Amino acid sequence: MSPGASALGADAAPARPPESTGSRARAAALVRYSAPFVAILLALLAGATLIAAVGQNPLAIYGLMFREAFGTGYGIGQTLFKATPLVFTGLAVALGFRAGVFNIGAEGQLYLGGFAAALAAHRLAHAPAPLTLVAAVLAAALLGGVWGAIPGVLKARFGAHEVINTIMLNFVAFALVAFAGRWVFEPATVRTAQIPAGTDLPRFDTWLPALHGSPANVSLLIAVALAVATGVLLDRTRRGYELRAVGFNAAAAEYGGIAIGRTQTLALTLSGALAGLGGVNFVLGYKHFFELGFSAGAGFLGIAVALIGRNRPLGVVAAALFFGALSYGGLVINQQVPKELVEMLTALVIVFTICTQQVMERIARGLL
Repeated sequence: MSPGASALGADAAPARPPESTGSRARAAALVRYSAPFVAILLALLAGATLIAAVGQNPLAIYGLMFREAFGTGYGIGQTLFKATPLVFTGLAVALGFRAGVFNIGAEGQLYLGGFAAALAAHRLAHAPAPLTLVAAVLAAALLGGVWGAIPGVLKARFGAHEVINTIMLNFVAFALVAFAGRWVFEPATVRTAQIPAGTDLPRFDTWLPALHGSPANVSLLIAVALAVATGVLLDRTRRGYELRAVGFNAAAAEYGGIAIGRTQTLALTLSGALAGLGGVNFVLGYKHFFELGFSAGAGFLGIAVALIGRNRPLGVVAAALFFGALSYGGLVINQQVPKELVEMLTALVIVFTICTQQVMERIARGLL
């Protein structure tokens, strides 16, 4: 044995063959991406305990929720409708997370987006209907983007934390719309007038009779298209690389020549635009008017959607469908169990996601 070999000693770890390294990497990736499914399973098990505590059969209750959400055309349409705004707000939060900023203001951005869509539709009532519709959708994205840019500029210029600013801007948005409603709402109501005929987004039951009566509409297709576009932006473009680099290590990104403040402002602007577009689902695709309180927490639930979807666009779509089914399924079981069950399940999913994520990451690192 050579002196060099003896110097290494018998305890030196043998090199892993390439096949073993690749297998371990695949196993580690599988462990990491299984975290949301484990969290959902644990939440459902905890929910089953709560259902049993009120004297009901958990399997029967969960079976009823599943059948109502996916077993009928109307139920599928309702699930898709409730999932649609969650895709928009989930994408908004996920895009911010990937760039290292926390957009907690998707609720207000969605709210203003819906309001802008209604105002644009009325202001352009005499224009050709297709042009008015496109303008209303763009107005939703524009105002949402502007509202998202405000905390971005404050962070870039003054170092103000975007979490505080985006949270507070939610309340400013609610108050601003309520104040403006004095001039644009119908008398003695909390809503605008109906948007002009022909400027609404078509419903799916126009082409799919099986979904008859459900409010699912073309805004879902817009959401899915934007999910794909967001994935391409983040993973296939230079600007997306800059967003991800800042989110991964801002100091290293700045050393590499990336303008941190500008990139974070861009992230919050795009995030706000995505959230603002969520308002068109209700205003242009369902009720055809803006109404106070229509967002119903969809912006805040987008945070949970982004977490479950691991901040990946297609994962966000899947998570939104899960929460959409949970939301609609909860409506049909409220005679058997308390309606708060769905809220508890949502909270449990979030808690277990946070906890299992850390555990799965440790397991994955041990495999590598």
